[in-house]
Amino acid sequence: MKKMSMRTRVLTGAVAAAALSAGTFGAMSANASAPAAAPAAAIAADATDENLQQTTHLTVAAATEAAQATLDAAKKENQRVSVAVVDRNGKTLVTLRGDGAGPQSYEAAEKKAFTAVSWNAPTSELAKRLAQAPTLKDIPGTLFLGGGAPVQVKGAPVAGIGVAGAPSGDLDEKFARAGVASLAR
Repeated sequence: MKKMSMRTRVLTGAVAAAALSAGTFGAMSANASAPAAAPAAAIAADATDENLQQTTHLTVAAATEAAQATLDAAKKENQRVSVAVVDRNGKTLVTLRGDGAGPQSYEAAEKKAFTAVSWNAPTSELAKRLAQAPTLKDIPGTLFLGGGAPVQVKGAPVAGIGVAGAPSGDLDEKFARAGVASLAR
């Protein structure tokens, strides 16, 4: 057998190492994309476990119905508004911009809904609290103007409905409450 030079041996070793690494990496990549196997010992938990908390969430279908009921209430009074429905965590489920609603109303409706669910109170009540705590208005994503109403189940907030675009916060909130009431039917 022919003797290989040092350079040939180094290059051959490098190519072999690269091939081996590529094969290992490919196998690892394939395993990384495969679903993880179930843990050997699963932790048993039930609804009575003190480490768990059950929550109630509004469905997208219910949020859509509430948003449409809100727009319908505003339309009966010839008001052009936008409505937003957010979940318990303040994430938007549904937004509807009514025909002719102003461009600013969309974002304002989302912020009012977020504010109502965050404090589990109508935003008109929260706006009154600004006199005692003016820095509340500095919390990102909030808007302390009338027009937001929480959706509650057994007193706990599960969603918020915000309305913007009517000439007053009182009207916006009236329409938001109509959306909340539609969920009780």
